[in-house]
Amino acid sequence: MEVSFSDLGTSSLIVDTVYKSGSGPLDEPIHFLFPKCGNMGGFRKVKRNDGLGKLAYVILYTTMNELEWPDFLDVETGVFRYYGDNRKPGSELTDTHAKGNALLEEVFGRLGCVEDRKDIPPFFIFKKAGAGRDVQFLGMAAPGNPRISPDRDLVAFWRTMGKSRFQNYESYFTVLDTGSEPISKEWLRALLDNHDNSLSFAPRVWKKFVEEGRDGIVVLRAPRIVTIPTKYEQLQSDDQGRQCLEAIRDRYKDNPYGFEACATDLVCKMDNNFVDFSLTRPWRDGGRDALGYYSISPGGKANYPLKIDCALEAKCYSPNNSVGVRQMSRLISRIRYRQFGIMLTTSFVDKQAYGEVVEDGHPILVVTASDIAAILRHNSISPANVNDWLAHVDSRYEYAYVSL
Repeated sequence: MEVSFSDLGTSSLIVDTVYKSGSGPLDEPIHFLFPKCGNMGGFRKVKRNDGLGKLAYVILYTTMNELEWPDFLDVETGVFRYYGDNRKPGSELTDTHAKGNALLEEVFGRLGCVEDRKDIPPFFIFKKAGAGRDVQFLGMAAPGNPRISPDRDLVAFWRTMGKSRFQNYESYFTVLDTGSEPISKEWLRALLDNHDNSLSFAPRVWKKFVEEGRDGIVVLRAPRIVTIPTKYEQLQSDDQGRQCLEAIRDRYKDNPYGFEACATDLVCKMDNNFVDFSLTRPWRDGGRDALGYYSISPGGKANYPLKIDCALEAKCYSPNNSVGVRQMSRLISRIRYRQFGIMLTTSFVDKQAYGEVVEDGHPILVVTASDIAAILRHNSISPANVNDWLAHVDSRYEYAYVSL
């Protein structure tokens, strides 16, 4: 669904709707959807009109394509990860121009009691979409999540740029399920001009959050319908992801065995529960390029983790060359009892091969080009450092093959 620029002044906020920009340089849609809101920056704070200096609401804007700061919405769980605004050396953690990190500290510090939560502003999440300065509304969010420990939903961490170290925040919000209730202009006006009575105009899920805190969060969950992803869906990525994928393909186009080490490193970066991978001998790999484990631990130091065997097959292919039935069947036939397989490719799996995996319920995890691009982005690997990472992978593994 799209809303034209001329209708922004009267439009309600509807999840996943794209709001169009105008033709002028300042015709950015968020500024017209929210009175008094600026048209620049990731944190866009709007103060109440009562002179107390407190906030009516906050807009969080993200492009969703910064490799160094990978904001991410998990649509299946409703959890939104957002990085603070201290993104380069030279400032203390909360001493930023827009005071975004100071806002995060204040808001997450108010989650403890009802009276404090009444002063928490609702957060409206938008990402860049479409042409020009068009944006897509991802939902209204509350700070925190009932499944995330209170000491983990706002965490300061260190980064290095050049030779300088600095800190930034990683924060976790939850998109609320407003159901059929619109986020009305009436509520937005009340948040500005009549804050003490604004809850009477608020969606029920926001009232519940204010009253109960984390335990009152009603999550907008959107479980995926199981379908066979298209070639486009398996290959799509942003420009930086495509550059990284091309660097991988170029490095291993004449060295498929070298790519196996890269593939195991990618799997471990995808989920750190994957451990202890060993590369199999290239001349007798039995349809498996590497063997490893998925380790599940209950968390206590006294308990021994459960390790599930897994076998990896790695295919460094161009975007025009797919993994077909023959390659997939080869992996399936080599999966042993109580073992699962991973098919990782820099390309895509064709429809018939993918369909057989899904329809027959084979224990195969498929990782394609778009997944690899996302893994690299979430681990801050970009075109600027991808070759350094690949060199490190090659030197670390040095083809330490084991026999089956």
